[in-house]
Amino acid sequence: MRELDGLTRTCGLIGNPVEHTVSPVIHNTLAEATEYNLAYVPFHVQTGALEQAVKGAYALNLLGLNVTVPYKSEVIPFLQEVDSLAAKIGAVNTLVRTEGGYKGYNTDMPGLYRAMVSDGVQIEGEQVLILGAGGVARAVAVLMAEKKAETIYILNRTLERAKQVAEEVNELAGRRVVHPLELSAYNTLPDGRKYLCIQATNVGMYPKTEEVPIADADFYERIHTGYDLIFNPLDTRFMQLVRAKGGRAYNGLKMLLYQGIIGYELWTGKEIADSLAEEVLKKMLSAMERKN
Repeated sequence: MRELDGLTRTCGLIGNPVEHTVSPVIHNTLAEATEYNLAYVPFHVQTGALEQAVKGAYALNLLGLNVTVPYKSEVIPFLQEVDSLAAKIGAVNTLVRTEGGYKGYNTDMPGLYRAMVSDGVQIEGEQVLILGAGGVARAVAVLMAEKKAETIYILNRTLERAKQVAEEVNELAGRRVVHPLELSAYNTLPDGRKYLCIQATNVGMYPKTEEVPIADADFYERIHTGYDLIFNPLDTRFMQLVRAKGGRAYNGLKMLLYQGIIGYELWTGKEIADSLAEEVLKKMLSAMERKN
């Protein structure tokens, strides 16, 4: 167990709520393994107190912060600077201390990318399906376009929202790579193709674990690899349906792991090896089992 002293730097998580988080497991394990004098704690920030929280953290000399719902976009006006990827996505989840204030980064999408790389999944040249058209789905579309996916389809209950996201991401990408579709119109997708599919809604999250955005088993014939960004439960109905049709299926826990690792690397300058990432993942799973 590391000893805290007068030189200990503090990082933490701001959000509402934060009591469910496993982020302290990630960062305190990394700090111990890399022998960095750092402590990481959650901070529950009440509605209306975000600006004071960010300014207070800076005044208290906090090295950095993670930001979770509902503050990932709200926090941007209170930052000294915003990284270009975070600006494109319109959401920040990591604050790094700089002269005069915090710089905001989005490590969620680089975290998803590192998770995919670790699973042997390639994006360049891929045909991609994204389920949902909320903020997370938009961010995934930006990532897929940046990593040179060939074609991206956004499938959403309301076509208008899918169209809006497609237009925004196409403008950012400088090419017409994203195409909107209603969820019910998936059977209009070109025949004979297999897709990388990212489930970017909260459908199927605990406690409604039997729900899925598309229930028709035929849809899952089209998927060679499925990522459900949910990690509670660890094995979602979406993942089960993908596997039932012969596809590979993954949850969002590795994305959570790697977004945390990237944040830790930004705060400390340390580079985290894959072997240590695997150790942290095991600790995260143990912590989740204890909570459940």
